[in-house]
Amino acid sequence: MRNKRNGWIVAGLAGILMACCLLATGCDREKTADNGKIQIVATVFPEYDWTKNVLGDNPAGAELTLLIDKGVDLHSYQPTTDDILKISTCDLLIYVGGESDAWVESALQEALNKDMIVIDLLDVLGERVKEEEITEGMEEEEEEEGAGEAEPEYDEHVWLSLRNTAVFVNTIAEAMQKLDPDHADLYRQNAGLYNGKLDALDKQYEAVVSDANVTTLLFGDRFPFRYLTDDYGLSYYAAFPGCMAETEASFETITFLAKKVDELDLGAVFTIDGSDGRIAKTIIENTQTKNAQILMLDSMQSVTDTDIQNGTTYLSVMEENLKTLKAYLQGP
Repeated sequence: MRNKRNGWIVAGLAGILMACCLLATGCDREKTADNGKIQIVATVFPEYDWTKNVLGDNPAGAELTLLIDKGVDLHSYQPTTDDILKISTCDLLIYVGGESDAWVESALQEALNKDMIVIDLLDVLGERVKEEEITEGMEEEEEEEGAGEAEPEYDEHVWLSLRNTAVFVNTIAEAMQKLDPDHADLYRQNAGLYNGKLDALDKQYEAVVSDANVTTLLFGDRFPFRYLTDDYGLSYYAAFPGCMAETEASFETITFLAKKVDELDLGAVFTIDGSDGRIAKTIIENTQTKNAQILMLDSMQSVTDTDIQNGTTYLSVMEENLKTLKAYLQGP
């Protein structure tokens, strides 16, 4: 289902890209960008927040745009003509680089700013990118008839690792040093300060897991947290892979997960942000005790502009996730 949906989106971009080119005919970057300032586009919230921290007091007055700012999931986002034009004319583009935003690749083919710096998070990680895995009991996507051998699908939720994030922050800082060499030392310093906070939080996660009474998470939902669980040696079960579009779990999946809750004596079933919790509730109803809690871990896929204005940051979300994990892993 995801492959077909993305195919429709990419195919539909042809008309949008043509419209952008017509709008921008005869214009160079200086005329299409606002005020001649450095234009930065981040597709998702974590990238946006990291860049804010690298910019700090923003001495160059760079203008930073969060593209997906209305709580729309990356996997179902459909770009507008304005989105394509912003990407086409910006100085620095930061995007995930996975299958869900394949439309960005199409937009970049028509980029008006040929000097643009592009940061593809999956490309930055290189061999450290993980393939999506199908664990025992998990729903699998149906293969389309006549489809050839499936290509590997990579887990796009790279931002849910504090260790990955430190790499991305340094990459963003290096890009800003190229775009604004007059303030290179400041960007380098800001990145170092932020990475110090990431390292401190990483050590807190390690300490919580080292004192854990249970080391298995069970999600009645999609599972976007593989990078986090792998960082700290946690195991998991889930209804769906992280990028799957399906939202209905089969009887077999529900039964399997409910039995795992009983077998491992798990005190909670997890959901992610934006979930209605129906599958988690059904799993619990099919356990023997029917008394497991429902806990939520925030994958930062539904952050809105209002959330940001109210003080939500990448670190605040990861700190809140740690509190939830500590209560679960270490017990009462």
